[in-house]
Amino acid sequence: MSHNIAYSTADQADVLAFLGSNGELTADQRRRLDGMRKDAQAHQEDLDHQGVNWGLTIPEALEHLLAGRADADVRCAGNAYHWALQHIIDHNASDPSHLGTYSKPATFFGLVDEEMQRLGVPADLLPYGYLFGGLPDAFPYLPYSLDGYPAIGHLPLAKAKPAADAYRAVLDRLDHDFRYDVQDLIEKLEVEHEEWEYATKKIDWYTQDTLFFQLT
Repeated sequence: MSHNIAYSTADQADVLAFLGSNGELTADQRRRLDGMRKDAQAHQEDLDHQGVNWGLTIPEALEHLLAGRADADVRCAGNAYHWALQHIIDHNASDPSHLGTYSKPATFFGLVDEEMQRLGVPADLLPYGYLFGGLPDAFPYLPYSLDGYPAIGHLPLAKAKPAADAYRAVLDRLDHDFRYDVQDLIEKLEVEHEEWEYATKKIDWYTQDTLFFQLT
């Protein structure tokens, strides 16, 4: 089974505002919440059609997160909570972009990390760490998804350029099996950095600070 990795940019504070909000939202946030609830319901209907039962529906998980909890005691609660949070992120983030499709992404990026670390890339910039590192520290704990997917990773936008530069510095020395994917990652991180740098200088209301990765 293959797994997709997508990414988008958002302001952590915009996402956190919905977690534990208990209905205390602005008019714009309530509009976004309406969209989240509709998407969560449509997603659940698709799961129901497939015969997938996690013991907790995505709409229920979304309401739990809005109430500031993620404590459902069912085996697949993590799946529902991660998808519910992803819907919150999606309605506060840029349009998602596709990073890649991998049969075993954890294995692949684990090997990439080993190779990069051997070549001197700093540990805090290694891709496995942010792709599979979970949510930012300010976010509440979510139970893990069964089999590890869906999952959410993150990288501060301020680290996108340092990471791209570190990868480019060792690209010619990487194992050939990794070069194409790492080159693609470099280019995407550079684009995100350029857009972030431009927006922070030119757009007064721009506050996005994080790359969120969605692994499904």
